[in-house]
Amino acid sequence: MTKDPSGYFSLVLHCHLPYVRHPEHEYFLEENWYYEALFETYLPLLTVFEKLESQNIPFQVTLSISPTLLSMCLDPLLQKRAVRYVDGLIALAEKEWKRVKTEPAFQPVVKMYQDKLRDYRKKFVDSYHHNIAEGFKRFQDSGRLELITCAATHGYLPLLDMGEGAVRAQVAAGLQFHEAYFGKKPKGFWLPECGYQPGHDSLLKEFGIKYFFLETHGLLQASPRPKYGTFAPIVCPSGLAAFGRDLESSKQVWSSKEGYPGDPDYREFYRDVGYDLEESYLHPYLQPEGIRRFTGLKYYRVTGPTDQKEPYDPVKALRKAEEHALDFLTRRKKQAEEVARWMDRPPQMVCMYDAELFGHWWYEGPDFLYSLFTKNHEEGETLSFISPSDYLLKYPENQPAQPVFSSWGFGGYSEFWLNETNDWIYPHLNKACEEMNQIVSSSPKKDSLVERALNQAARELMLAQASDWAFMMKAGNYRNYAEKRIKTHLVRFHQLARQVRHRDIDLKLLDDLEEKDNLFPKIDYRVYQTPGN
Repeated sequence: MTKDPSGYFSLVLHCHLPYVRHPEHEYFLEENWYYEALFETYLPLLTVFEKLESQNIPFQVTLSISPTLLSMCLDPLLQKRAVRYVDGLIALAEKEWKRVKTEPAFQPVVKMYQDKLRDYRKKFVDSYHHNIAEGFKRFQDSGRLELITCAATHGYLPLLDMGEGAVRAQVAAGLQFHEAYFGKKPKGFWLPECGYQPGHDSLLKEFGIKYFFLETHGLLQASPRPKYGTFAPIVCPSGLAAFGRDLESSKQVWSSKEGYPGDPDYREFYRDVGYDLEESYLHPYLQPEGIRRFTGLKYYRVTGPTDQKEPYDPVKALRKAEEHALDFLTRRKKQAEEVARWMDRPPQMVCMYDAELFGHWWYEGPDFLYSLFTKNHEEGETLSFISPSDYLLKYPENQPAQPVFSSWGFGGYSEFWLNETNDWIYPHLNKACEEMNQIVSSSPKKDSLVERALNQAARELMLAQASDWAFMMKAGNYRNYAEKRIKTHLVRFHQLARQVRHRDIDLKLLDDLEEKDNLFPKIDYRVYQTPGN
């Protein structure tokens, strides 16, 4: 009989970006968010998975892929522009190699960028045929990744709940798109921003979901109080399992002050050649209008709380990532041993992060993950990496409890998405959802042009509902862009709704909007239909 491990560990990475496709511009600053994530997070993660697989080292990761991100991965225009983006970085790295010949302290880091960028480009073009979702699907099919999804455009569901049908439509469209590409119904669901509203789990249950995730206090304050805290899931009245984030293990990784990413030997994110070097030198690699931006080429280490940064040493940083992986593993084992004393099973630690932490924000993050799995394997798998669905198969009996309304982010109860900077958006979103419900219920069922307009109206409404816009308004960065996106999508929605009402579809406008906002090509506006109608 196989001995139980000292504890279970579920690593959950949430892969999400807002829909930042802008075909109306040859170059668009915010579109770079996608390319940065590709070459700084997603391809590095896939490279780690490939390396582990080739060395027969077991690993298990739960990956939440938002439908907007998946849409961008599949888009031919963005695929083409991604190659242009990385080719520009490779050219800049080659130019930099010539410049640093007189600065030996920077030569190792420039050489590192040259090698990695060429490798990622080759993988992107040759291995994944410009579509990294291929890689995620392959590891799903081999059982290494458990792929789950979230709401269609990452709408913040508790604050969309006032608009009848809004939450159902976001859930239905997201699940349909995920299953159509990955070929499997997801067992789990990522609530955008971990925003939980009691009752939403019943809706997820209707769609066949088995589990979802909560911020720590959302589970700890459940009624009755969970006797195992966050170290085991609870079962909602709907029958869905809810997993809570383990605060201790999460903080060790995501905290830039108390966690690993703030170590002096790691790469400093904010010192980038895009701001350090002369504009005339950089001009071919910036936005056409000369706007400075992060290039991803960063030559300094964190050093400490000082503006006088020291050169980055890739070898030293890699060793530090290995040390931190061993430290993390040791702490999890100790944590599991302490908690196991008052449990009837090995404790489960659920560690949840935005995927972009690994590689983009914390450059050594992918190396940390590789070392984490490797060192656990070398030490005999005393800590078992497990997917939430496999955990539920192993331990199907869990405590019944009702979680509380909650979110992650400042305050923990939706404050980041509802405050004086962004509260004006919700009446407009709810009114638009009411209008969508009305035009869906009153439209002819066999008019193909009207159906096209309704499908596009659904896309525009969902894009306006994305939680990212409210987040940006509160954070203060890209506030103008966020406001413009909401207003633009609402204007487009109301234009289409008015034309549907009057049965007077402007084909030229419809063609234009279908080209600009072309996500979810097989969306069905009937996701806004009231069940039973």
